[in-house]
Amino acid sequence: MQYEQWLTERKSGIGGSEAAIIMGKSPYMTNAELWEIKTGQRMREDISDKERVIYGKECEQYLIKIFELDYPEYEVTHVDYDLQRSNDYPFLFASNDAYLKEKSTNRLGFLETKTGLIKCKADWEHWNNQIPIYYAYQMLHYFMVRPDFDFGICKAQLTVIPEADEETNFKNIFHSTRHYYYERADQLDAIEELRAHEIHFWTEHVLKNKRPPLILM
Repeated sequence: MQYEQWLTERKSGIGGSEAAIIMGKSPYMTNAELWEIKTGQRMREDISDKERVIYGKECEQYLIKIFELDYPEYEVTHVDYDLQRSNDYPFLFASNDAYLKEKSTNRLGFLETKTGLIKCKADWEHWNNQIPIYYAYQMLHYFMVRPDFDFGICKAQLTVIPEADEETNFKNIFHSTRHYYYERADQLDAIEELRAHEIHFWTEHVLKNKRPPLILM
């Protein structure tokens, strides 16, 4: 699939990055704002030129390759601008960073890469033994769209930026790379809850052009 076609396809349903918005768990957008975008009443903000967005996009290919080198027990496959739709609900789709197959068992899974910026202790808390909730819902969404996925792994590269050295004015940036493992079997209730909310949002609000009740974090 070409990039322009991929962008067009993404407008015709719900993707993983929108799952947390529908659940009222996104700090970046409300469910009502997403509804306005999906019904053509609001233009989605173009953030493609944002520094952190560019950084994350550029890092993706390298993080995938490093994962492949560090974990040879997985067969890793990446497809540019891939988009998979749910067989039961075609308006639910997934664009995975990479597909995984556990060589010893042939179990299927996916790899999601993330980059994060750590500037203070509070930022660390979002990644302490967990991923931020808005990313967690993205993982659940992928399980929902692809019932053949048995597991998912989130590889996060966290960039820590301390204060600049007073003498040199040079920031000694360092990185913390973490992996978060999800088993589908442990998430079944959460997957079904998310499925119900996404189907309701699309069929009862987007298709019927009916504004949803605002959900606040």
